[in-house]
This record gives sequence, structure tokens and C-alpha cells, in this order.
Amino acid sequence: MGIYPRTGLRLRSEAGVNPEVRSVCIKFCKWLRTQMEFPVRVVIYLKKDYQIKNRTTKQMVTATFFAPYDKNVEPFIRIATGDYSELIEERGTKDALYAMLDSIAHEIIHYQQWLENRELNEEEAEEKGYILVDSYAETINSILGF
Repeated sequence: MGIYPRTGLRLRSEAGVNPEVRSVCIKFCKWLRTQMEFPVRVVIYLKKDYQIKNRTTKQMVTATFFAPYDKNVEPFIRIATGDYSELIEERGTKDALYAMLDSIAHEIIHYQQWLENRELNEEEAEEKGYILVDSYAETINSILGF
């Protein structure tokens, strides 16, 4: 790893994202900054859409990680949050919020794989993503009530 001009984890939320989702994601990102390093800036974009198009596969998905070939180009994560109300009806508020955080965590694991020049591994991202969100849940007393 070289020296990069910008480091850190940033979160951007577009207009129309549910305020509860936005608030919980902000808190999660603050916690993530205390748990891991972000030597190359990565921005997480919360989108109001139900799904977003994966730029590589063209499939409609709920989350994506853009992993540039050039490490001097900043990666980014996009998370679709438009199904939040539907998830509440299906799973309840706690599990709906968990799903949002799990999407972020999953893509953060892909970010770590990218930093280490490893192939993006879905199974590892899924497993370590769950562990990351569960670790966060153990440290908070919030509306999630895990």
C-alpha cells in the first residue's frame, strides 16, 4: 500500500432515504471507524431505490462494491434502502435495520478483500459481515434492541 491522499469511511445519504435507516447507518459507520482502518477512502452511498444496477453484471441488486483496478482510484459502496418499509412488514423493525447494516458490513468485507488484493469472495463477505454486525449489536443499547 502506498500513501493515498484521502483516507477514511464516509457515508452519504440521498434525499428520500428513511431517516431511521440513515440514523442507524450513521451510528454503525461511526463504530466501524473505531474497529478498522480505512487507508483508501471509501464512500457508502445510501440510495432510496428498491434495487440498484450492478455496473459489472448489470443485475439488479440491493448492494454493490465498486472495486477499481487502480488502487489510486477510490472505491465506493452503494446500498439500496427502498425496501425498508416492506422489510418491516415482513420481519419487524429490528430485523429490517439489521438487514441494512448487514448489507453495509458485507460490502465493507469486500473492501477489505480489495485492499488485500484478494478475489472478492461472497461466502467470506456474508460470514464476516454477519459477525461484524453482531459485534456492533453487542456494543449498543439502541432501538435495535438485539
